[in-house]
Amino acid sequence: MSCEVTFSPNDFKSDLKPVWCPGCGDFAVLNSVYRALADLQCLPQNTVIVSGIGCSSRLPGYVETYGFNSLHGRALPIATGVKLAAPKMTVVAVGGDGDGIAIGGNHFMHAARRNVDIAYFMMDNEIYGLTKGQAGPTTPSGDKTKSTTYGNPDAAVDPCGLAISLGASWVARAFSGDVKGTTELMTKAIRHHGFAFLNIISPCVTWRGEHQSKELRAKMRVLPAEHEVTNREAALRFTDEKDSLTVGVLYDIGRRLLSFRRAAVPAVVGGHPPRRPIASERDARSPEFSAPSAPQWPAPASLLSTAESARRAPLPTAAARACDAFPCGWTSPARDSTSAGRSLLSIHAP
Repeated sequence: MSCEVTFSPNDFKSDLKPVWCPGCGDFAVLNSVYRALADLQCLPQNTVIVSGIGCSSRLPGYVETYGFNSLHGRALPIATGVKLAAPKMTVVAVGGDGDGIAIGGNHFMHAARRNVDIAYFMMDNEIYGLTKGQAGPTTPSGDKTKSTTYGNPDAAVDPCGLAISLGASWVARAFSGDVKGTTELMTKAIRHHGFAFLNIISPCVTWRGEHQSKELRAKMRVLPAEHEVTNREAALRFTDEKDSLTVGVLYDIGRRLLSFRRAAVPAVVGGHPPRRPIASERDARSPEFSAPSAPQWPAPASLLSTAESARRAPLPTAAARACDAFPCGWTSPARDSTSAGRSLLSIHAP
């Protein structure tokens, strides 16, 4: 008799009921999340979903995993912190196009170039839906919205083109109306070793019109089988599309993870020892990204002294102070390991 526990999509549904507008594309995205987690048999207690602010950022509350509904545009830095602090966790960041490209654009850039081992699902509805229909970064040029009465004067940003340009190691596009295809791409994104970006076109029936879903479905095209996913120029040809919506994996390359690059840094900064190497369980299963052996450095005398001498230790250098403000894996000799800064406000736990 087998005692192995298996999870179905229904096992990942929380008690909260979605409050999106009827017909919103995010309902289909949520169903794809349930299916992808079930296909991968992700353990709820080992999975974290982080979001920013917006209609789509309500999603963590609807999934029976650990969830964090953060600040506007801050999903990626928080997801990065979770992954580095708990590398064995499966970390997924979700949000909208305004949350990720406008106010969160700087964090999008750095998460992509650092190649943190997280999956980022962007639900792109080409509008600011929660704030009642203003033009956003992906709103097509010329479109009339609440904030562009005479037509949007700005050129739209293509999230996939932006992600490729910023150095993301895995980039794909999906359409929320294609639940099966979106689920498959989500599964590939979570399995990818590195920063995986999935741009999901998710229609907003309230502010973009009920006709948008039908128009997008008519324009949807599957990526050609002969497409070279490692060819950057070939991937960029499927960005900034006007008359078609190409779905599939546009770009997929191998790059060293942030955790391994950090483990290879041998220098001691400001009298501090280097942080301990961070290698996740998933990284260890990927031989082409094996972690380099890190030298073991002796701890400074200040770290081995008594609490009294630690309190009298000189203030750290400017570089060390920066690492204290934005944790880099080591601590200041003048500080102890109290609970300061350890709390994590989670909206729910499995």
